[in-house]
Amino acid sequence: MPDLCIKNGTILTLDQDDTVIAGGALCIEGSRITYCGPADGPGMPSTPAKRELDAAGGLILPGLVNAHTHSAMTLMRGVADDLALEQWLEQHIFPMERRLTGQEVYWGTLLACAEMIKNGVTSFIDMYLFAHETARAADQAGMRAVVGEVIYDFPSPSYGELESGFAVTEELIKTYDGHPRISGAVMPHAIYTCSPSLLRRAGELAGDLGAMFKIHLAETAQETAGAVADLGRRPLDHVDSLGLLGPNFLAIHAVDLQPAEIERLAASGAMVTHCPESNMKLASGVMDLDAMLAAGVTVGLGTDGCASNNDLDLFGEMDSCAKLHKVSTLEPTSAPAPAVLAMATRQGGRIMGIDGLGVLAAGAPADVCVVNTNQPHLTPMYNPVSHLVYAASGADVVHTVCHGRVLMADRRLTTIDEAEVMAKAREASARLLGR
Repeated sequence: MPDLCIKNGTILTLDQDDTVIAGGALCIEGSRITYCGPADGPGMPSTPAKRELDAAGGLILPGLVNAHTHSAMTLMRGVADDLALEQWLEQHIFPMERRLTGQEVYWGTLLACAEMIKNGVTSFIDMYLFAHETARAADQAGMRAVVGEVIYDFPSPSYGELESGFAVTEELIKTYDGHPRISGAVMPHAIYTCSPSLLRRAGELAGDLGAMFKIHLAETAQETAGAVADLGRRPLDHVDSLGLLGPNFLAIHAVDLQPAEIERLAASGAMVTHCPESNMKLASGVMDLDAMLAAGVTVGLGTDGCASNNDLDLFGEMDSCAKLHKVSTLEPTSAPAPAVLAMATRQGGRIMGIDGLGVLAAGAPADVCVVNTNQPHLTPMYNPVSHLVYAASGADVVHTVCHGRVLMADRRLTTIDEAEVMAKAREASARLLGR
């Protein structure tokens, strides 16, 4: 008897063949998918599941993976818009973050989790302050997350001096070692806020603990110019000279890279998260996505934080991604819909480092979302992948399942008290602005 069965929909497996199963059913036992196929297929369990979710003729697909965000920045949504990155960060965000507390990060993260679950996101990678509170909120929400404490050379409002930042990072990784959904990572902020010695030590810690190493890198041409002036080399050259590039290395943004650098990135096995809406809003530039994909770089899709996006809707991010690269290259075949959907699912799963995540298949993690297509803006439907990338939004998601647990059914959250979280977030924002 399966624990859960999702029926009456078209399954987009997002496997390497992009298999589509019309009239499909998905059965789950515990945290794993045990059947993925036609509802009348020979392997379909004959015993009714303990619980069923009706896809109502919609699309059944893997839960989306937000491969870069700062969850608790939901509390800063819209607080400093229409500014250049350096001004936005140094004059507004850093000062506001100095007033943060762990409780505010907890409620801000729960708010982000509520938003992501309602948008079909089941997994996310988070870099922020008070990371233990981020992990606690993600765990309570039932989501899957890789979490890291942001570290830099100047004192942090979370841990104080840098030495404590390394201690917090190590403790976080060890605390969640073996957890089924949450893991810790090493996350220095950027090369312009972290000295070479900090970065080298962070790399050694990630290697010793077998953890992800994540950093904002080559986000703007200004960052590159600063690196050349201060360090005598470009950002990718700098991290490479420190021995950091490798399969556990995740570069966020990676906008200002030359063709030879992209090839070197690919050869190292390092991965990248693309944040097109944040890059557009901050006028950071446009990643050469076509070259990245052609070189074989694993590229995921991220929203970045709500202070620079301003939402956590990965469907909207897919739409922006596909269109940005078409208009910036004047090439309509750039960033095709199947490739962009793969970035938000199986490519993100690879970045998370979880076998089978982002794909629907027997034995894969039971992370699923269901999209209601019985709506005017999704009718008629010639190509479901096209609809998901170009027409759907997070508001079209009706069911969300992570690790076999139903986090949302018929648009109602099951693990989060939505009204309480929004009320607490309003209180937290008032305190932040009032200090």
